[in-house]
Amino acid sequence: MSEDGNYGWNRRDVLRTTGAVGAAAALGGVASATPGREPGAKEGEVLVGVSKPKGTPKDVVEQYVPGNAEVVHQNETLSYVAVKFPAQAPDVARQNFIDAVTKKEGVKYAEENATYETQLSPNDPQYGSQYAPQQVKSDQAWDTTLGDSSVTIAVVDTGAQYDHPDLAGNYKSNPGYDFADGDSDPYPDVPSDEYHGTHVSGCAAAVVDNGSGVAGQGNSSLINGRALDESGSGSTSDIADAIEWAADQGADVINLSLGGGGYTSTMKNAVSYATTNGALVVAAAGNDGSGSVSYPAAYSECMAVSAVDDNENLASFSQYGSSVEICAPGVDVLSTTTEARGSYEKLSGTSMATPVTSGVAGLTLAKWSSLSNSDLRAHLKNTAEDIGLSSDQQGSGQADAYAAVTTDPSNSGGGDGGGDGGGGGDSTSASVDGSLSGYYDYDNYSYAWSYSSPSQVVVELDGPSDADFDLYVNTGTTTNASPSNYDYGSYSADSQESITIDSPDTSTDMQIDVDSYSGSGSYTLTITEYQ
Repeated sequence: MSEDGNYGWNRRDVLRTTGAVGAAAALGGVASATPGREPGAKEGEVLVGVSKPKGTPKDVVEQYVPGNAEVVHQNETLSYVAVKFPAQAPDVARQNFIDAVTKKEGVKYAEENATYETQLSPNDPQYGSQYAPQQVKSDQAWDTTLGDSSVTIAVVDTGAQYDHPDLAGNYKSNPGYDFADGDSDPYPDVPSDEYHGTHVSGCAAAVVDNGSGVAGQGNSSLINGRALDESGSGSTSDIADAIEWAADQGADVINLSLGGGGYTSTMKNAVSYATTNGALVVAAAGNDGSGSVSYPAAYSECMAVSAVDDNENLASFSQYGSSVEICAPGVDVLSTTTEARGSYEKLSGTSMATPVTSGVAGLTLAKWSSLSNSDLRAHLKNTAEDIGLSSDQQGSGQADAYAAVTTDPSNSGGGDGGGDGGGGGDSTSASVDGSLSGYYDYDNYSYAWSYSSPSQVVVELDGPSDADFDLYVNTGTTTNASPSNYDYGSYSADSQESITIDSPDTSTDMQIDVDSYSGSGSYTLTITEYQ
């Protein structure tokens, strides 16, 4: 980007006097479940993230693990290991390890292997007519497209009965992977108990126009990354591995009908990886009725979904807040369940609203296949229908499939949308190239906004593969961003970073820091604003 362009970049190079020592070659890896690990929560485990140029995470961390603990799992792509302490070990032992290991060279973070759960509020089974596809106008959109099998929605959840008569036509021939049990089959272990993922799959993409059962939002292809056990609980590590796997499978949309584990760097890096690799990550706002959104929906990389009922009122259980971007039906939603449970049932939760939104996203891509994940996210918000709720409750509005497939993304936001993030569908993008000399180096930028009130801005860093560069952003201030002072950060184990900010504060120029954690090389920094 030129110094005298419309964007007003201002670059200030500063060398620091402290930091880590030089880098080793980065090593790749493919996420896979570690044999012998039990599904569900991983109590007593600590996740340790390592800068990729320092070597494999196990090699870096193992030397610091106390004698009563062991490395039990490694993900080289996300560059972390799980360290398991004995069940009888006191909490202070894990905390002492976390405090000590984070001071070691090449270690970026250490944290408890938090537990996440399905975002479901079950009711007694009720059979009747669907309302979700009609309420989000998928049925009207079907006059334009029924969906396309080239679009893939990954359901990261419990297992799913992928051979269900109303799902088999849309599940891929290789239906997924089981990260909870560590095998290649995501089929439910106990179909009468494990039904959540089957219901979620049907909300998104039960086969449309097959003459039986229910209809999802469109005929997208489905895959399942089983990361939760029969009770609906799962560990950060299993979910993060499943998200990475889904992105590596080329998923266009990744559905996360789960939450409650709090902020973790491991999960943050997983959703950042998926976003950087082109997936739209759609996540449940949560079910405790509070005025803030649960993680992972609260990460800027995720599109947070709240739930409404068939009267288009906010569901009593749905969490809400400024992070909500869109809403969808989530009360008494009829969808597929395992045949052992009767094949169909009604369930409630933001777990249901999320795959309805994911299904609308898939249907939209069937019509507008060239949309990037950022463009798709903006288009769904721009075409959402204002149903009269506050922006904290509905975000930009209720997902509107008809508006999404009939409105040209290059023209306008269309629809009846009226919440934050609505408006025109225009975007503008520009980039700047730079280089960093080593761990002691960073570049600060000031960025003058092109739009007065953009609905979203995406900041992306593409750096060298043999270094570890991080990205930090401040808005609404003239204070430089830095690793110790930032509003938004992306600091994965490599140099591919992405930050998404909805309705950014444009009262001052945006402050951006490109920081070398280790290594040197050239990079490209790209800013995309959406109107």
